[in-house]
Amino acid sequence: MLSNKSILITGGTGSFGKAFVKTVLGRYPTIKRLVVFSRDELKQFEMAQQFSESNHPGLRYFLGDVRDESRLRRALERIDIVVHAAALKQVPAAEYNPFECIKTNVLGAQNLIEACLDSDVRRVVALSTDKAAAPINLYGATKLCSDKLFTTANNITGNRDLRFSVVRYGNVMGSRGSVIPFFLKKRASGVLPITDPAMTRFNISLQEGVEMVLWSLENAWGGEVFVPKIPSYRITDVAEAIGPECGHPVIGVRPGEKIHEEMITSSDSFNTVDLGKYYAILPSGGAYSIADYCAKTGAKSVASNFRYDSGSNPHFLTVSELRNLIQAQVDPTHSA
Repeated sequence: MLSNKSILITGGTGSFGKAFVKTVLGRYPTIKRLVVFSRDELKQFEMAQQFSESNHPGLRYFLGDVRDESRLRRALERIDIVVHAAALKQVPAAEYNPFECIKTNVLGAQNLIEACLDSDVRRVVALSTDKAAAPINLYGATKLCSDKLFTTANNITGNRDLRFSVVRYGNVMGSRGSVIPFFLKKRASGVLPITDPAMTRFNISLQEGVEMVLWSLENAWGGEVFVPKIPSYRITDVAEAIGPECGHPVIGVRPGEKIHEEMITSSDSFNTVDLGKYYAILPSGGAYSIADYCAKTGAKSVASNFRYDSGSNPHFLTVSELRNLIQAQVDPTHSA
């Protein structure tokens, strides 16, 4: 799929972007071009120390912001595939600075769509979040809006071989700003604050997220929101895995937080199919029917009252599993 292709990734210097670039460079040596598009020149400089253009002739670093449509258009010249990972994603910051979040997550998404429609791009996969399902905070609402923009963009592609799809997954283990790095930093203080003892979250590794995006680029029909089948964890178990000797005071849920995260609501169930490793929320009134999709992919429709949330998920990570994952993926110095 990626051999001899040119790819652009927005937000390419983030946690996902670095993992995606590493995988693509290692797996597809015949890639024509891989463009890292982001707005922070320092992060690009630091990333170039690990992945240099001299060692990877097809690699390019391109400064720009998704808020700037003209810059996007320039970056998309001769690009075949786009992975959209740029976003403002910190919930408290979005609550305090709502329109800044809207400008990046919503207007930036539309800028990218418009630029792709006027270019030679053939495949677009946008990253979403579990917070986009039945959102209760602004960040989630902007990502839901972004998801709708990408999935419905397929309605205006005309006769071009251009497909837009979305991948939606839960908390990435070890990503910047997430609970595990926060707890690791706080461990030395002897206190790991718990928002609510009942809180649960989905969990996915960076590499699993990368593999899902690559799979989506290969298999998407256009208009799907793909959701992985991944385990959940209890916040109390994360605290026990990282700092069993620490105090775990309950400080209360922050504004915009849910006790359990959702990825598929019961209202989505009528358009949701089971693909085995993933679920797909299909577009309603799109270019293909659910029956046709299932017949050609082997997918099966889910029950009409189906929902997928971290609290009722049948697969929970144990304290031991969490400790081993943290040691292997986030903090190699952490003793298991």
